[in-house]
Amino acid sequence: MHITKTGKSLRCGYTTGTCATAATKASAIMLLTATPIATVTVETPSGTQLILPVHDITITPTSASCAIQKDSGDDPDITNGTYIYATVSKISEAVVTIDGGVGIGRVTKAGLDQPVGNAAINSTPRATITAAARSVAKQFGYAEGFSVIISAPDGEALATKTYNSRLGIVGGLSILGTTGIVEPMSEDAIIDTIYAEINVAYAAGTRYLVLTPGNYGQDFIKATATFTAIKCSNYIGLAIDYAANKGFAGILLIGHAGKFLKLACGMFNTHSKFGDCRAEVIATFAALAGADTAVINALLDAATADQMISIITQAGVAAEVLENVMTRIKFHLDHRVNSISNSITTPIMIEAIMFTDKFGVVGTTSAATQLLSFC
Repeated sequence: MHITKTGKSLRCGYTTGTCATAATKASAIMLLTATPIATVTVETPSGTQLILPVHDITITPTSASCAIQKDSGDDPDITNGTYIYATVSKISEAVVTIDGGVGIGRVTKAGLDQPVGNAAINSTPRATITAAARSVAKQFGYAEGFSVIISAPDGEALATKTYNSRLGIVGGLSILGTTGIVEPMSEDAIIDTIYAEINVAYAAGTRYLVLTPGNYGQDFIKATATFTAIKCSNYIGLAIDYAANKGFAGILLIGHAGKFLKLACGMFNTHSKFGDCRAEVIATFAALAGADTAVINALLDAATADQMISIITQAGVAAEVLENVMTRIKFHLDHRVNSISNSITTPIMIEAIMFTDKFGVVGTTSAATQLLSFC
């Protein structure tokens, strides 16, 4: 299966959830037939049918196990090539039980897809694993149940390269996937991680959320404050929407001017592919503050936020320009929150603090200091 993005044909892969489902189905078949199989056919939640090779088969009178190798297609995924195992055993009760074994993480914080203590096997994979096991039981006239243990021998090592520990998932990988298919360069996984972190913060009792676009913001916060922030990457607008609908009382954004100058013109996805209005924002407010043509042209030619701030500082208009920039940022933040949902009846505080590495804090919105005291 291929998709086209930016004019390129890219190969899709399949999720750890699909691997776990396929391994379960294959193991259940081999358990009931006592016969190895070379491939197994599964249908993903999105309706794609896959025929997958079966690896590392073990069959005993009471259990069978095998592995499916993860294929992420053209997506840069650290789980690509790893083996996801399912060990299926017979049980007398006519149910399907699912748990995690070696290399599968455990949930330690509330707010995630699974309750605290459960294996980090999300709802959709649990449903497809159960459905696969039941279909095999029906096919072979088996009236009792199955115990399914999902494992990933290198999962604990791979998990150190993921956000799992930050989310409160310890000891290994998560078994994920809502469609069963991995789309190359998909933004869904990044956004899902942001949402999951917001869920964990809310479940822990946090009602005043701090968001920052990236590593610059996180480093700045670590050096100047004791609280932690959720990294929302370029998806500032989506993070605000989700947090506001979740029920947070306040949202404080702390970020580098290189990102936040874009907020001043209403850009809520700050990726460069969507545009770059930084110089135009600074130049507009510099002109309103009385800067001459030479200053305006210099600003339009500047490549970095630090360069722009240096120019307006030398021109003597930095204070007025940056105050107006923050006022405009506040305007767009308020508009974003107020337009999210009619169901939000309690006003949400939303403020911003903007900094650069060279100049430190260069701007705050009207009630940012007040909101900061709640975080």
